[in-house]
Amino acid sequence: MHPVRQHLTALAILAHLAAPLAAQRDTAAARLPDLVVQVARTPASLTTFGGAVSVLSGDAVQRGRLATGLDEALAFVPGVLVANRWNYSLDQRLVIRGFGARANFGVRGVKVLLDGVPQTLPDGQSQLTNVDLARVERVEVLRGAASALHGNAAGGVVAFTTEVAPSRRGVTLDAGVEAGTFGSSRLQARVASRGVRASGSVSASRFSTDGFRAQSAAEQRRLSGALDVVLASSTRLLVRGAWADDPRAENPGALTAAEARTTPALAAPNNVRRRADKAVQQGQLTLGLDHASSTWDVSLRTWGIARDLENPIAAPAPPPTVPEEGLWIGIARRVVGSRAAVTRRLVGGGRLTGGVDLQHARDDRVNRRHLAGTPTGPALLDQREVVTELGTFVEVDVPITGGLALRTGARRDAVRFEVTDHRASTVPGARTLDAVTGHAGLTWAGRRGTAWASVASAFETPTTTELANRPDGTTGLNRDLDPQHSRMVEVGARTTHGRAALELAAWHTSTRDAIVPFQEVGGRSFFVNAGQLRIRGIEAAARAPVHRRLDALVTWTFTDAIFQDYALTLGGTTVRYDGNRVAGIPRHLLRLGLRGALGSVSLDLDHAVTSAQFADDANTQLVPGGTAGVTGVRASTRVLAGGGMAVVPFVAVQNLWDRRYVASVTVNGGFGRVFEPSAGRVISVGMTVTRHLSGTSRAVRLP
Repeated sequence: MHPVRQHLTALAILAHLAAPLAAQRDTAAARLPDLVVQVARTPASLTTFGGAVSVLSGDAVQRGRLATGLDEALAFVPGVLVANRWNYSLDQRLVIRGFGARANFGVRGVKVLLDGVPQTLPDGQSQLTNVDLARVERVEVLRGAASALHGNAAGGVVAFTTEVAPSRRGVTLDAGVEAGTFGSSRLQARVASRGVRASGSVSASRFSTDGFRAQSAAEQRRLSGALDVVLASSTRLLVRGAWADDPRAENPGALTAAEARTTPALAAPNNVRRRADKAVQQGQLTLGLDHASSTWDVSLRTWGIARDLENPIAAPAPPPTVPEEGLWIGIARRVVGSRAAVTRRLVGGGRLTGGVDLQHARDDRVNRRHLAGTPTGPALLDQREVVTELGTFVEVDVPITGGLALRTGARRDAVRFEVTDHRASTVPGARTLDAVTGHAGLTWAGRRGTAWASVASAFETPTTTELANRPDGTTGLNRDLDPQHSRMVEVGARTTHGRAALELAAWHTSTRDAIVPFQEVGGRSFFVNAGQLRIRGIEAAARAPVHRRLDALVTWTFTDAIFQDYALTLGGTTVRYDGNRVAGIPRHLLRLGLRGALGSVSLDLDHAVTSAQFADDANTQLVPGGTAGVTGVRASTRVLAGGGMAVVPFVAVQNLWDRRYVASVTVNGGFGRVFEPSAGRVISVGMTVTRHLSGTSRAVRLP
């Protein structure tokens, strides 16, 4: 089908579905609750909060599927790009207003929180290992520079809140099963209970896939527990525990343009030859205390994380070597941390918030040669990397007059890196990178909506991996790689009326010493500082009820990201990329959607169109955009089986038109290997079964 015809067909389906659904009647009037935003550290109503923030319910994340990826969950959050690499060894690629674009694996530049606990390490790299979307109750996304609240690597914030227990007293059992294309399957089960003063749950899941590409099979196992105890009418103790075991996550690598065009299911030859893979075990334990009164709010968290990684990559081992030998990376990571925030309600409706964040991470890193994934020979690198972050912040939110309010704050962070080389007799290396960041904004909240204008700053240090990957092959810290600093100016407005909502925002960000990957070879990236880059953009999001049982959704993001000053010296030759577009960021991203019900069947329809993007700083590798768009459909229904049991079967289709396209890029990949192709049509079917065993009376409301 012609690309334009495909695009028009998708729009015709949206219009066609609207007609029968609009004829349905639903006497229940829908009124959206007044949501409280927690991600800004000072609890505030979404209707009066002056900033670009989106709040998603668990139903929006899980509806019609057993959620496994952020790409679908955050699809309708403007300013956010989540690229599904279809590579479980690297995580999905998360970009918020340009922050995070440099990440060729994991998440960079964006703060990730789970129940108030950073999944972002003190050096700025984030992990999604412990985030189980099937158990998420809500997601908050704060778009834009937020280092004044969250410290290092907070170009945006994504905060997940776990669903602990059912809304009514008693015990709930639920289980889910899903099977799909490429031998994919997921099993999950949970037991949850709500009592008078204590509520908790235990859940487990297993996911496996053969992958749509060669060398892309993966297996994930998860076990988690949550406990909330009401100590007093306004005080809650929480305990969270999580264990993850990923014994296999094969890495197919990136392809050349010709390979991606003709055989997208291919894996890079060196990734197959050297059996690039990853195995991870990670555990986390969190203790927390929340207290709320008429005058004070207190939030305390303390946690520990243990992570063990074995990662044979496709990068060649240093000479002398044979073609089958690659580089094996082993990391034993231990992290401890604490966060505290105290809010004092002021006379006249203002709030004063102060807090401190402390996090300490220790990595014992060993590099060896490997043959077909098995480490061999003596250590090529054996060093301990210690990173400690200490941040203190203060924020004040005060009303001025007539719905006008001022919100401002400042923060100081110090991030200390220490490296001890166990193989050399050199003096241990250490660097302390510090920064002062701030934000200030005016908000006007009226009867019809909210408008704001703000300025904010952010900073981001190199990660330990980026500092350890020295281009000259030596050990220790790369002292030529510095933090990047950003300043953002933003204006925006939003309005709601019943289920209808509209939000517009525009921003301009200037970044100096931007950290960019100038070269990537076989899964190993090397980084430098670009002089300065500029990112500006516009976001628009709208939700409109077509009928009481049908909502139409539209989001559009325009991002213009260019290097203003970037000189790179390679092999004695200096090249300039001034005026080039930043790789990995499309200029336009448009999403259209329907959320509704046809009788007892819930139906979701999504359609995405993306413009072209470059995969390299030189702007020679152009990735075509999704001219025809990519369409996804999900349908589910709820069947009451008696005895308090509900069965919800569902079916989901991604890439409905079976279109061949590039889903993500490996920025500045070596030898032209920058293209990460998407799977074709993906079909999955499954069901969830839920049974509530006892109890209908109200429980004590948790603070």
